[in-house]
Amino acid sequence: MTRLNSCDHCPGSHSGARPCLASATTKARSWLLVEHPGPWPERIEQLPGPSPVADLVRAAQAAGVRPQLIRRTGRRRATPPVQVYAAYSSGDQVWMEGREFGDLDELAATLTGPALAALAAGRPPGIGEPVADPVLLVCTHGRRNACCARTGAPLARDLASRFGGLVWETTHVGGDRFAANLVCLPHGVYYGDLGPTEATAAVQSYLRGEVTLDRLRGRAGMPEPAQAAEHFVRAHTGVLGVDAVRVESVTGTGPFEAVVALPEARYRVVVERDVTAVACGPDCQENVESYIVSDLTLLNEAALV
Repeated sequence: MTRLNSCDHCPGSHSGARPCLASATTKARSWLLVEHPGPWPERIEQLPGPSPVADLVRAAQAAGVRPQLIRRTGRRRATPPVQVYAAYSSGDQVWMEGREFGDLDELAATLTGPALAALAAGRPPGIGEPVADPVLLVCTHGRRNACCARTGAPLARDLASRFGGLVWETTHVGGDRFAANLVCLPHGVYYGDLGPTEATAAVQSYLRGEVTLDRLRGRAGMPEPAQAAEHFVRAHTGVLGVDAVRVESVTGTGPFEAVVALPEARYRVVVERDVTAVACGPDCQENVESYIVSDLTLLNEAALV
């Protein structure tokens, strides 16, 4: 497919005029980030090979791990050395580890099938030391969609000037019409339709251990109705701690009923799909839906028995 150099997304995209909640990728729980200066092909599994990085990308996908190529903004160093991170973003026991590999053969020898299987299962594969600081990913994957480079590249430069080495450019994270997109690891918190002001506020909140609801897409690895239910409970209660809200269950096929737990309360939330009136282009038809809340009720303990 020939990629357009201009934006073909629906009106209101990239500006925050359309809702972007409940649109974080639902499948990513285990992550593998591998430094690669580019050029990046349209799809990362199309990296020319055989090469250690190309082979690793395909092996990670086969194991159920989400691979992302990453690079620094501006003048990029040749590789190796190669910075690699492994992360798990599901639940309240998130973690991340990382190291620099000076040799690509060493990288291939370390990230073998058993290591990738452990990562897919949520267990640290032991590729390096625990990483305490967050990793901030800005999608700049222009060959996947021109809007990601047009809006993402300047945002990555701006955030790097403010937050230094926490910031990396990355390949496609999902949701091109929400560019510029930001993913905060290890929790897998997604933001979209970002300018510098909104992105800076999102990063500052994450560094405090919180989310901000403005431009929040949701959390990776959760079903979209669960993301929506969490969002509405946060908006209703003002509870912003990244680990302070937990979706205990989601039932139904539409409308969806969720039970959402806070430290001292639980809520029953009913959400429904809401289809936008104007469809996007062919590359983002999956993103034309959003969610509305039709009921939000405080539960007592007896109601949960």
